[in-house]
Amino acid sequence: MTAQDVNRAGESSRTSLIYDPRVRSIFFQVLLILLLVFGIWWIVDNTIENLRRSNISTGFGFLRGRAGFDISVSLIPYSSDSTYGRAILVGLVNTLVVAVTGIITATILGFLVGVARLSRNWLLRQIATVYVEVFRNIPPLLVIFFWYLGVLSILPAPRDSIELPMGSYLNSRGFYFPRFIWEQGAWLVFAGFVVGLALTWFVARRARARQMATGQQFPVLWTGLGLIFGFPLLGFALAGFPLTLEFPVAGTFNLTGGVNVSPEFLSLYLALSFYTAAFIAEIVRAGILGVSGGQSEAAAALGLRPGKVLRLVIIPQALRIIIPPLTSQYLNLTKNSSLAVAIGYPDLYAIGGTILNQTGQAIEIVVIFMVIYLSISLLTSLFMNWFNARIALKER
Repeated sequence: MTAQDVNRAGESSRTSLIYDPRVRSIFFQVLLILLLVFGIWWIVDNTIENLRRSNISTGFGFLRGRAGFDISVSLIPYSSDSTYGRAILVGLVNTLVVAVTGIITATILGFLVGVARLSRNWLLRQIATVYVEVFRNIPPLLVIFFWYLGVLSILPAPRDSIELPMGSYLNSRGFYFPRFIWEQGAWLVFAGFVVGLALTWFVARRARARQMATGQQFPVLWTGLGLIFGFPLLGFALAGFPLTLEFPVAGTFNLTGGVNVSPEFLSLYLALSFYTAAFIAEIVRAGILGVSGGQSEAAAALGLRPGKVLRLVIIPQALRIIIPPLTSQYLNLTKNSSLAVAIGYPDLYAIGGTILNQTGQAIEIVVIFMVIYLSISLLTSLFMNWFNARIALKER
């Protein structure tokens, strides 16, 4: 082989490497990674340099400093002498309370409205349609203002509070209800509740296995309710009824005692629940319509009533369509809770903004926001993906 042949073979080999899809794929991926690393380094380097020029210290040591401000709503012990880290924790707890209660309420209301959208009752169907079209086409911030300024702020003053059953009151300063004060031995009540939940889970599994094997149904719902409420009541009696109630007492200018739910929390909770429920209703309606009509016809041919057809045949199959977009609505509700700053509810974003103004640690506060909201979103998605895999149809 001559030198000319060797050079020609080398050029052919290099040309084949250039046009090899696998080689080009690796090359462009490495190039993209290098560009990303360079971009991140450039941003970090410029940030550090700008902070140095402004004489701003970095790090999270400020979280150990004294906060020096009060928080109107706190479910955990907190005072102005607490640290900034404690204040962030209070905001996180307040955000989680709004998110969890809002998700539960929006899910229940959304399912009811979604089913009502397909009702044969004309009036019920039209009411559900109007509800969806109204709340779905209004920005969530306006819905919050509607509940805060248009509903709760026009309630009577404390001296003219609306008296509700069970020693509760409603006025412009919020909702008041009795406080439960547990005494010694109350652990038996909570232990009974845990035992009731465990037995309900066991009964449900056994009942499902029995139904799959023999076709016979077992009243799981009523049995579970009996276990969940029966065992705590038994523990309550065995412990000697270790509970006293502190009722709110109406005064001249305000109510004392009991538990107060602030109007800011009520406004945010109701607004996010009603707003998100409109979207969930459409998801539920789409999921039900996605089930083949032959399924309901076959169930009706077996003699099942419409209620059982919906509960046992349609909804279980529709859940496969409902769950994925439902996850997005849960995430949206959690992130929309940051609108609480507009009405003064001390959620994570509002408290973080106060800390930022006092310390000037903008980058650290934004990083805390990102990490917390990202963690909440990932945990929500992880749970919903697990639940979606549990209800997926599996071949026997």
